[in-house]
Amino acid sequence: MDNNVKEMISQAEEVLKNEYKKVDNICMINSIKVLEAFQEYKISEVHFGSTTGYGYGDIGRDTIEKVFAKVFGAEDCIVRSQFISGTHALTVALFAFLRPGDIMLSINGKPYDTLDEVIGIKENSSSLKSFGIKYEQIDLLNDDFNYEQIEKVLKSKKIKLIEIQRSKGYDLRKSISLEKVEKVIKIIKNIDKDVIIMIDNCYCEFVNTIEPLQIGADIIVGSLIKNLGGGIAPNGAYIAGKKELVDLAGQRLTVPGEGKQVGPTLGINKSFLQGLFMAPSVVASSLKTAILTSYLLQKMGYDVEPKYDDKRSDIVQTIIFRDKNKLIKFCQGIQMGSPIDSNSIPEPWDMPGYSDKIIMASGSFTQGSSIELSCDAPIREPYVAFMQGGLTYEYGKIGVIKAIQNIM
Repeated sequence: MDNNVKEMISQAEEVLKNEYKKVDNICMINSIKVLEAFQEYKISEVHFGSTTGYGYGDIGRDTIEKVFAKVFGAEDCIVRSQFISGTHALTVALFAFLRPGDIMLSINGKPYDTLDEVIGIKENSSSLKSFGIKYEQIDLLNDDFNYEQIEKVLKSKKIKLIEIQRSKGYDLRKSISLEKVEKVIKIIKNIDKDVIIMIDNCYCEFVNTIEPLQIGADIIVGSLIKNLGGGIAPNGAYIAGKKELVDLAGQRLTVPGEGKQVGPTLGINKSFLQGLFMAPSVVASSLKTAILTSYLLQKMGYDVEPKYDDKRSDIVQTIIFRDKNKLIKFCQGIQMGSPIDSNSIPEPWDMPGYSDKIIMASGSFTQGSSIELSCDAPIREPYVAFMQGGLTYEYGKIGVIKAIQNIM
């Protein structure tokens, strides 16, 4: 390691001690929460077992879903490897809850790019739009909800479902805090208590000490190759919340009339449990990696969001390079600091589900995992890198050092 970089890291870590302590405190609270859930449901080796075929009577699967529900403060939860991604789980939820003629409203602007064809923002013959489901959106106002416009829309028409995406996706906005989510939920429910409030919780789990269901959300959705999989779950996602909504999602994922009662686990139970057990610590490592990155890149003159001492709502760190080549070099440096495919050089390409070329550095044990250190970006101005993950702080730090050296 270059001596200048060593000195820069050493100085940074001295400044960041208090920020790291805050992360450790959150990690402890969430670790207690997970451990108590394991103990309440008496997790033992019998729950590591596997089923095939229909998956009838899978005690491990059913108990895992109780554990996740307890951690989330949910009435019920569905946690399955049959979910291919967070986008898939969101799609299942939307098709489960919405019917022809219903209106879906996004109140933080357009959702993440991979939902464009699901909703019908971009034409697809299997979209919600193709089934007669309408979509509307209200953009954020100065990084906060447009409360006045939300009230106006809710009082003028019947909205079936409101979607809130907490993490920023590929937008330059701030990620949405739980305080803002709680405020807007109270306003919404005061006008229409029956509207379904669904939270895309990807990248946000265990960043705080509570989750959106505990402040009034009806349903939350997330991926297990992000925070809650702890870098151990090889795939999967979850839908958690009100029992009747989780039941609808189960019927849509499998078969009406069978729902959550079927679905073989094929040997994944132990990975789901172990991943959840490790998740508070892994999320803490990801946050420390992001804080370090924010501090160092800001010192180097780049615009970053969040700042190193901001309160965080997710594990994502953005760096605005305003330079295409430096953006690409940074992502390539992250790849160089990865354990898998470190010799590969990522290049922008036409990735399915995206309208811009995407560069993605992800030298991970699980393909596409973004709780493992990764960095990706659409190749469009102002050339912003979206970095997240880090299974341990030490490995995250090494990856960031490689990326900085690659652009220096």
